[in-house]
Amino acid sequence: MQSHYDIVVVGAGPAGSMTAKWAARNGASVLMVEKRQEIGSPVRCGEGISRGWLEPVGIKLDDKSVAWQVKGARIVSPNGSAFYLSEKMAGNEVGIVLDRVFFDKLLARDAVKAGADLVLKTAAVKLLKEKDKVAGVRVRSFGEERDIRAGCVVGADGFESQVGRWAGIDTNLAPRDITSCFQYRLTNISHNPDYCEFVLGSAAPGGYIWVFPKNEDTANVGIGMQLAKLKNPADVKRYLDKFIANDPRLRKGKPLELVSGAVSICAPIDKTIGNGVLLVGDSARMIDPITGGGISNSCRAGKVAGEVLAKATKERDFSERSLQRYEKGWRDLLEDHLYRNWMAKEKLVTLSDDMFNKIITTLNEVGVEKMSTYAILKAIETKYPELVREFQQFL
Repeated sequence: MQSHYDIVVVGAGPAGSMTAKWAARNGASVLMVEKRQEIGSPVRCGEGISRGWLEPVGIKLDDKSVAWQVKGARIVSPNGSAFYLSEKMAGNEVGIVLDRVFFDKLLARDAVKAGADLVLKTAAVKLLKEKDKVAGVRVRSFGEERDIRAGCVVGADGFESQVGRWAGIDTNLAPRDITSCFQYRLTNISHNPDYCEFVLGSAAPGGYIWVFPKNEDTANVGIGMQLAKLKNPADVKRYLDKFIANDPRLRKGKPLELVSGAVSICAPIDKTIGNGVLLVGDSARMIDPITGGGISNSCRAGKVAGEVLAKATKERDFSERSLQRYEKGWRDLLEDHLYRNWMAKEKLVTLSDDMFNKIITTLNEVGVEKMSTYAILKAIETKYPELVREFQQFL
């Protein structure tokens, strides 16, 4: 570990590894620091992704990274009726169920192969500043602290991002823009392993329950609930336990592991850059507000960040003005979709079980050729125009 790099990336998850890879590949000297002792563990997501975005960002999956492949998604209404979507229609979280431990290691390995340095069990404890510019980061590794100078520090340190707070970037969230999550990996179950399942309605207020197959008799079974809907933190586990106990496919399942955490479901934040600092992925609030999925957005934004940082390195200019190319780049890719889905989320959390039942019934009767907020609302409008009155801004 040198004492100076062009770029220091804090966090070696998908966003950090992709940023490091594309910056190093294009000529920047890059250090990734990861506070955990193992990349990818503990797993903190449902692990579902689609395939279409992988090639454009340069990811080639290996066999270990893919736990299971599915045909599509099954959207289940409160009364138990289901609407099936092919993988092609189902969005960014359906098609492949990853093994995140191996997937995250794959991306970190790609970054190292591109020329980045990587250190584990090394936590950022402070940003170094010179006047109004971030000039590096202080890290603690195995009990010792040292300063690493850098042209730019990248905050890829997840939902709880300290880098963003230290840099003075506003990443604060209202309770309605946070989803509290709890997930088991259940084995000894009798689910349909061909589909990722999403259960809507009061079984998970302000969110949904998911069943993502890992093999024929094992799945990630989890719940996300809007924080504003929780009376106490234990509610999220209680709702999931109740769902599992009432589902004959799952009630005999045994947990191999459990994980809990939180994700942002907010509108795009106003700013993700400063002089000598940049946020990417979950730390930049790039998670899809409807699905809670963030892997594809993190990787796509990470590629943009890495390429912009490589140009900034060549120009020796890491000012906020120079990094504006990243701000524009990721927003051109993601912002419209994130903002529309945030507005849709604000409406969806108000719907009753009866409304969800009608929506799923209508989708089965009318059908949709492409899965999008617009396509779904247009389909519903043909039979229940009154249901879409509050969604008129999407039509």
